[in-house]
Amino acid sequence: MIRKTLNASRLQEQVARRLNRMPSIVEDGVKITVPRPSLLSEPDRTGCNWTMKHFGNAAGFERDIDTVLQAVQREYNLADDASDTASAVKKPVNPFE
Repeated sequence: MIRKTLNASRLQEQVARRLNRMPSIVEDGVKITVPRPSLLSEPDRTGCNWTMKHFGNAAGFERDIDTVLQAVQREYNLADDASDTASAVKKPVNPFE
């Protein structure tokens, strides 16, 4: 399966959205804090090139976090800065220049 690429912010949002919608997490009224993804020096055995560590408010939800993290890692790779055109910030046009 070919993975789509997302920038770090979008990956973080994707994981946070999926985690914080899980019924077990919603029922407990917990908000899991999701760290920014870290680029791996080499892709892992599955081809994924990123990971996340040190989730906040994670005690008791490790299995849910692993499930979501693995699902997102199967779908997406972290775009490097050079190829990440979606995250490029466009400079606003100054009409006075």
